[in-house]
Amino acid sequence: MSRPTTAMVLAAGLGTRMRPITDTLPKPLVKIAGRTLLDRGLDALAGAGVNKAVVNTHHLGAMIAAHLDQYSHLDIIISDESELLLDSAGGIVKALPELGPDPFYILNADTFWIDRDTPELERLALMWDDTRMDILLMLADPKNSTGHSGSTDFLSDEEGRLSRGRNHPQGLIYGGVGIIHPRIFAGAKAAPHSLNLYFDRAIAAGRLFGLAMKGHWITVGTPDAILPAEAAILTFSSQTA
Repeated sequence: MSRPTTAMVLAAGLGTRMRPITDTLPKPLVKIAGRTLLDRGLDALAGAGVNKAVVNTHHLGAMIAAHLDQYSHLDIIISDESELLLDSAGGIVKALPELGPDPFYILNADTFWIDRDTPELERLALMWDDTRMDILLMLADPKNSTGHSGSTDFLSDEEGRLSRGRNHPQGLIYGGVGIIHPRIFAGAKAAPHSLNLYFDRAIAAGRLFGLAMKGHWITVGTPDAILPAEAAILTFSSQTA
């Protein structure tokens, strides 16, 4: 397929674990090594050929909208959820008219990575197979990540087909990035519900796939994760330079 040219950026979370920072600043605008989490994700999308991104907002959403007024690398559409937080899937359903009929990237606004060799978003686009897949997720090895303190999420077979793998020793972490075909949302309403529902449906149909990253994955969940994230940027960016 041709690369996705649209993306859904999930930026409406409350960021409760990042308090007190997020009492006055939305988590996507937290700066890591001088650049916001949100801009790091948008830069990766722009570099992958995306020309339009829908960014949903809720907590301190006006600050995100004002920040994005200054972002010029791609067209930004704000999907305002200030009245009702729609969760990951509900936010996407609301944005579907702007995302269009073709597969699109999804990206959590609070996670990023350091590419190694081929950019991870390009690797995802190259693997996408519309005949076999409804969802393709970027996965991270816990040993090749910084800031992750939770469990693993998925197990992958030799073809990349996924099953749930919570706390499995061979499990991988969902990296907060993927490609989704909008057909999976047929008949869905823009009401609060999670993408996990669609992950499970795709697993049942044998159509949830994943791609293990070659780069280094970084997540910033709490204030004390900021310094390790900045150290990882220095370490792994120098390795790939």
